[in-house]
Amino acid sequence: MGEKNYIQPLTKLDKITVVLYRSGIFLTAIAICLSAFLAFKNVPGANIHNYYPGIMLLLLYFSVGLSVFFIHLYVGKFYRLLKKVYYVAVICLVLLFIAGKGDPVTPLLSIPPYRALLILPLSLCLGFVTAKEAFCFKLFEGYMLALIMPASVFLYSIGALNQKAAVSGLLLIAAMFVFFTLRKVFMPLHYDIGDKSAYQP
Repeated sequence: MGEKNYIQPLTKLDKITVVLYRSGIFLTAIAICLSAFLAFKNVPGANIHNYYPGIMLLLLYFSVGLSVFFIHLYVGKFYRLLKKVYYVAVICLVLLFIAGKGDPVTPLLSIPPYRALLILPLSLCLGFVTAKEAFCFKLFEGYMLALIMPASVFLYSIGALNQKAAVSGLLLIAAMFVFFTLRKVFMPLHYDIGDKSAYQP
C-alpha cells in the first residue's frame, strides 16, 4: 500500500481486490458526475426536487462500499474503523428510506435539509479513501475532496448553502473526483498492495 516498488509477486486474490477497490472509485465517479449533471440541469428554477433518482444514491453507496471493503491499509485498526463508519452510513441510508417513505432522496431535498446529515458518514468514508490515496501517492486533490465533501454536506444540511450553491459544490466535487479517478485507476496494480509483510491484523 503506497509502495511503488515491486516487492512480492501478486496473487490472483491480490489482483482481484485491487480491481474491485478501483472499480469502486470508478463507479463513484460515475455516480457523482451523473448526479451533478442532473442537478445542474434542473437548477434554473431553484427547485431540484426529484432530480436525483434513488438508484443513483444506491449506486453511490454500493461503489463506496466496494472501495471500503477492498481498500489496502497497513494499519488494521484504521480498516476496522472505516468499516464501522460504513455500517453507520448504511443504517443512515435505511433511515433515509424510512423518512422518505421508500424514496431516500426526498429527505435530502426537504426544507430545511437537516436530514442530509444522514449522508455525512458516507462522505467521511469516501473522504478517507481519497485522503489515503493523497497520502500514499501524492494525489493532492484527494486531500481537498476529503475536506470539501463532508464540509459541503454539513453546510448544506444546516442551511448555510442553498440548493444552487450545493449544486455548484457538487459540480466542483465531480470535476475533482474525475481528475482523481483518472490519476488513480491506471496505476500499476502492485502500487495498492505494497509490502504484504507490513500489514497489521
